[in-house]
Amino acid sequence: MQKHRVVIKVGSAILVKNQLIDRGRIEALAHLIAKLNSKYEVILVSSGAVAAGFTRAKLNKIHLANKQALAAIGQPLLMQTYAEIFASFGITTAQVLLSAYDFDSRKSTQNARNAMEVLLQNGILPIINENDVTATGELSLLMEFGDNDQLSAHVTHFFNAEILAILSDIEGYYEENPSVNPVAKIYSQINEIPQESLIAQATPNNAFATGGIVTKLKAADFLLQNGRKMFLSSGKHLEVLEKFLLEGIQLSGTLFA
Repeated sequence: MQKHRVVIKVGSAILVKNQLIDRGRIEALAHLIAKLNSKYEVILVSSGAVAAGFTRAKLNKIHLANKQALAAIGQPLLMQTYAEIFASFGITTAQVLLSAYDFDSRKSTQNARNAMEVLLQNGILPIINENDVTATGELSLLMEFGDNDQLSAHVTHFFNAEILAILSDIEGYYEENPSVNPVAKIYSQINEIPQESLIAQATPNNAFATGGIVTKLKAADFLLQNGRKMFLSSGKHLEVLEKFLLEGIQLSGTLFA
């Protein structure tokens, strides 16, 4: 049976609890991906390296060099956690570090694509993160992503996945700010994103998050322009994504298509 391909992006707001990596959340994610493997080739884009590094060195992440150092400390710790937990579900993981340059260079893109195909064909789960140690958030987004929402959108497009599923600390894309209006409704489907929504100030809710709803909308806009889909739902209620991907039932969340 020909499998579909999906990219799942999970952010620091989901992976980090009380400034520690939440193993329970990773176990729930591994359980979900194990179920999806019957129907999908899965690529995981994960944040959390800086947060993992902070558990070993309390450096002020406001300073770029400190943030890069934390990422260097945390990346192997995060990957070790993933490897241990996914192994208990019979899944082998592989680390893939990418930067914007890898999608700007035809040769680098093809090299990454070739490696990705080998991993997926052999049932190995690629876990992708931006190469934070060499990436510099001070540069233009044309040079560096600066957040994993837009990285995951590029991964979806260039590695030929049908859909990007972003697991966030919010339930979906709301008509109004839910922190201001508690009864604000979620858009079930969006076909086009107004340009003014793409230039608003990013509002990350977590000490280790770098994005917010704006970076998610930018990711969705990129995918819409390239004929692909994005699904935004809560990383705390994985049954929403499971039901959507395996049964086509949308309990909640927002589909950009």
